[in-house]
Amino acid sequence: MTEPTALPWPAGSHSRSGAVADGDLLALTATGDTAAFSALYDRVAPWVFGLVRRILRNPAQSEEVMQEVMLDVWRTASRYDAGRGSAHSWILTIAHRRAVDRVRSEQASADRTEQVGARSAEVEFDQVADTVSTRLEAEQVRRCLGTLTELQRESIELAYYNGYTYPEVAQQLGAKLPTIKARMRDGLIRLRDCLGTTKGGEGS
Repeated sequence: MTEPTALPWPAGSHSRSGAVADGDLLALTATGDTAAFSALYDRVAPWVFGLVRRILRNPAQSEEVMQEVMLDVWRTASRYDAGRGSAHSWILTIAHRRAVDRVRSEQASADRTEQVGARSAEVEFDQVADTVSTRLEAEQVRRCLGTLTELQRESIELAYYNGYTYPEVAQQLGAKLPTIKARMRDGLIRLRDCLGTTKGGEGS
């Protein structure tokens, strides 16, 4: 995996090997530097996927959660505190929490299904609220997907809605794997910005 060579890294940010430190990439990501995020993504995504895969077992779900983790990193990079640990550990902590949340969510969903089958068809308020919230979020995502390029949109839809892995998405679209990864990174950044704008404008 090649390291970026023409990016505006701050002085003193290189390790002995010449590679930019994860913490510096994270700091630049917090300023909205997409090149730094891309470099950080390439470096840590395999570690994130490996950790999530060990917890979830399911490859498709692991790919999805890995993307959610990296989106979290993009959104919350400014919250990283170097005094409390390394950037690598901070990111893997997010990954572990996301994976555990997914396991709990899947279990809760299974428990709800059993409860509904075992009792009368009474609809609880919380279930209705969850359904409404989920539909509203889905509508926001659909609107924002419309702002992406065709390749970005198709790549993300195949990965998230159809459960394809990166190599499978590349095969489906007849594109090279690095191209698919780059388009999905760019698409996630645009989705993040669009969703942030949509949510911020709801109360206006």
